[in-house]
Amino acid sequence: MKIKSLYPGIIFITLSVFLMACNQSSDKNQIPVVNICSGDISGYMDDGIYTFKGVPYAKAERFMPPERVDGWQSVLECINYGPIAMQINSWSPDSVMDEKDLFSINIWTSGINDGKKRPVMVWLHGGGFSFGSGSDPITDGKLLAEKGDVVVVSINHRLNILGFLDLSAVDDKYARSANVGMLDIVESLEWVNRNIENFGGDPKNVTIFGESGGGGKVGTLMCMPGAEGLFHKAIIQSGTLVNVMTKDKSQEIGLALLDYMGLSHDEVDQLKDIPYKELVAAGDSALKRTVGLRMPGTSRMFGFGPVPDGTDLLQQPFTPGFADISKNVPLMIGTTFNEMMRTYYAETDLTFEDARQRLKRQYGEQTDLFVELFKKAYPDYSPQDLLSIDTIFRPITIQVADAASTRVAPVYSYMLTWKSPVDDGTRGSFHALDIPLVFNNIELGKHWSGDTKDAIALAEIMSSSWINFAKSGDPNVSEVLPEWHAYTKENGITMIFDDECKIVRNHDRELMNLVLSREQ
Repeated sequence: MKIKSLYPGIIFITLSVFLMACNQSSDKNQIPVVNICSGDISGYMDDGIYTFKGVPYAKAERFMPPERVDGWQSVLECINYGPIAMQINSWSPDSVMDEKDLFSINIWTSGINDGKKRPVMVWLHGGGFSFGSGSDPITDGKLLAEKGDVVVVSINHRLNILGFLDLSAVDDKYARSANVGMLDIVESLEWVNRNIENFGGDPKNVTIFGESGGGGKVGTLMCMPGAEGLFHKAIIQSGTLVNVMTKDKSQEIGLALLDYMGLSHDEVDQLKDIPYKELVAAGDSALKRTVGLRMPGTSRMFGFGPVPDGTDLLQQPFTPGFADISKNVPLMIGTTFNEMMRTYYAETDLTFEDARQRLKRQYGEQTDLFVELFKKAYPDYSPQDLLSIDTIFRPITIQVADAASTRVAPVYSYMLTWKSPVDDGTRGSFHALDIPLVFNNIELGKHWSGDTKDAIALAEIMSSSWINFAKSGDPNVSEVLPEWHAYTKENGITMIFDDECKIVRNHDRELMNLVLSREQ
């Protein structure tokens, strides 16, 4: 009988016999093993869910496209999250960051090597294109995999200057450097395509979903030829910021960085050895000299982010739609009611007149019209609502949904208006509140959503809707949600997720048109 050592002192029988034995033992005694293209990996069981963390999916030199990871001979233990991408101004300590070993993938599934074809849900983390990770506890995929019998995947990839510094004007070998952070994600989807069947997943039924910057990454993949066919459905959660970077601008930034560092074109390779924080400082200087530094909360993105080059990225997403290569990909897209404007909810003594006077600073003589249109869209409003309604993501989301609905595949629009009870309800329906609800992770995310009965009930509904969309491209949840038809510009159908979920039709189009007119 063939044997294989997982680690010194413990010998296990071949995979097929071992898995049969696993079914007869407790979770604590189970060490699941899966063969992937690069070798064998071991994970662990967590309440019946097979869990693998920190699985290597790629390798790369600085500023170069990713390559397939090297293989290994012994069984690789994958029970802990891998390092995250290098980043500044992060909520994570430097000790968990690494430039070489960040290319890792995490998997949660209810079955391995069982021949089943479970839908696959690939989560792309937020943080713009600058920070964040796929290792946040609030996006642990265990409960989603358990509830929906889906395979949940999350990844880490290059960010900020390491993911999006354009050196193509300096040397042809860096022709793709402006988009290597997104090419990492494409490589992770290639990994899923090659390996996910061994985790009980269906490589022909993959949904990519993400919030904020993760939603922006979803939209970007919908415009990347290299990703075509690697995913089949898409969900964009509060991610419709328009990236205005052009090839000319990105090349200008790269040249400015070299100039700041005092390097000639022939010395560009020296950038590979510059310490990360020193490189970031040089990048910030280059941005100031060229396009400027972006302030958080603005509706336009620029700087170190994806760059349309006609090859890896055909166009920027959300301008207003996507490349034709994704015309057959069903899309679910939405926002939260308050997004980044939640601070107003802390002003519990705010009066209607106070709110109106503040609105005048922005809307001037159109203030009364704004209030009138707001009342029409949201009759049960509060003074805080008037000031805190999202005017960053929602207007662009409507434009994107309009454009996307002319494609072949259906579009489903939603809005989360449910307000978190945390901090006595002073947070509103803030940016990223949907994450613990979608992942059904109320316990892990109760510092955002609370753990009330209402929070648990809404998480049950929203996670079911996301799962159903991943399974079939239809987010309806019978007997729980009202019938949810596909969106068109004419019908404006949007699902409102709240204590009482309901369908509205073009309820805020006039209001958001007014908001957009003020920005033009």
